[in-house]
Amino acid sequence: MGSGEVGADARVVVADDQAVVREGIVMLLGLLPGIEVVGSARDGEEAVALVAELAPDVVLMDLRMPRCDGVEATRRIRAEYPGTQVVVLTTYADDDSLFPALRAGARGYLTKDADGGEIVRAIQDVVAGRAGLSPVVQQRLLERVTAAPEPAAARLPDGLTGREGEVLALIADGLTNAEIARRLHISTATVKTHINNLFAKAGLHDRAQAVRYAYREGLAQPPGTSVT
Repeated sequence: MGSGEVGADARVVVADDQAVVREGIVMLLGLLPGIEVVGSARDGEEAVALVAELAPDVVLMDLRMPRCDGVEATRRIRAEYPGTQVVVLTTYADDDSLFPALRAGARGYLTKDADGGEIVRAIQDVVAGRAGLSPVVQQRLLERVTAAPEPAAARLPDGLTGREGEVLALIADGLTNAEIARRLHISTATVKTHINNLFAKAGLHDRAQAVRYAYREGLAQPPGTSVT
């Protein structure tokens, strides 16, 4: 593993902001063969610091955490400490959670209904240089790869993604972040991330500017405008 010893236990750091969940995962891993838990972190900042200090083989990473979320922590760990792999362990398997985590460098992705055997296999897989993905995630990746491309996405201004365009149109329709989250079946935190990204790309500073931008670029229709 990280020490180069054949058959050595995988040294693991657990990162989760919920104490009960984090302690439960640590306890579970302590009962599993081939795993040595060397530290636990309450957020992404602590996870990065522990990787710097302990050089574990794997970080078992939650996504939704304060200060530094799991995606950003994964990106920093993979850039600064490439000897440590990341396996995401999260409640969410939606596209807005899955694909940013994989793009950030996570080699494994499990949902929190995974059993001990699945977690061990995922950790062993990423240490061996393979992907450690749950069957649900593998199926979602296959669907994404084989899906027809969305032609409208290429026409969006300022490099906006299709989902950012959807969020912008809903802002122009007067929806709150919570209403947008319900409409798109994503979390409010994900909505805020999309808003921050599209504001940065389009040079926007507030929702009023965003509404005018959406109207100007044809991403939404002003009230009372008839479509012919």
